[in-house]
Amino acid sequence: MIRSNPSRTALALCALIPALMTACAQDAPPPPAADPGPPAAATDAPAAAPTVTARLGPDSPFAEGAPPPSREPDVIYVPTPERVVDAMLNLARVREGDVLYDLGSGDGRIPIAAAQRFGVRAVGIDINPVRVREANANAEAAGVTDLVTFKEADLFQEDIGDASVVTLYLLQSLNVKLRPKLLAELRPGTRIVSHAFDMADQWTPEATQEVDGTRIYLWTVPER
Repeated sequence: MIRSNPSRTALALCALIPALMTACAQDAPPPPAADPGPPAAATDAPAAAPTVTARLGPDSPFAEGAPPPSREPDVIYVPTPERVVDAMLNLARVREGDVLYDLGSGDGRIPIAAAQRFGVRAVGIDINPVRVREANANAEAAGVTDLVTFKEADLFQEDIGDASVVTLYLLQSLNVKLRPKLLAELRPGTRIVSHAFDMADQWTPEATQEVDGTRIYLWTVPER
């Protein structure tokens, strides 16, 4: 009968443990791969073109019971930031005695700011009755209803000859379309300021200014 040596047996088992662990690890199935989630958007995809707007969402408190516009608005309404509003008024050199017309006036912030800062009379024109409702409510809240008027009208049809300052936030194509009306109806010396859009090669601005990542443009109606 052969007797085993307990000490040698223990040492042999200890030597085998690493090999057994390695073999088990090699035979075990690999862990499931983590869910990568939806594929990432391609980085070379073209950026969406910025849009300007004149419509208002159905959740607006001013939309209830409002009639539809007389025709589809030319643009969708996007508010002009307050710092840009101030820069536009400064670039236009608004001063006491001016009459400001905002064509596509949206919520009325430019005419209201002109009335508050300079005490001038201001007129906003917008084809969307919901926007006109909102603008009138904002003028009342600002306490400038004695100076500011908002008209539901087509800016291409409305008489603007009373203006000494005109502000715009439309599109380049609309500015170009509007140019003959501006030159025909506005008096020489009237200042025109546009947010974000120029008049292509139809009318070179006399001044431009960068404000918070956007650009504003200034023209002056020349002598006839």
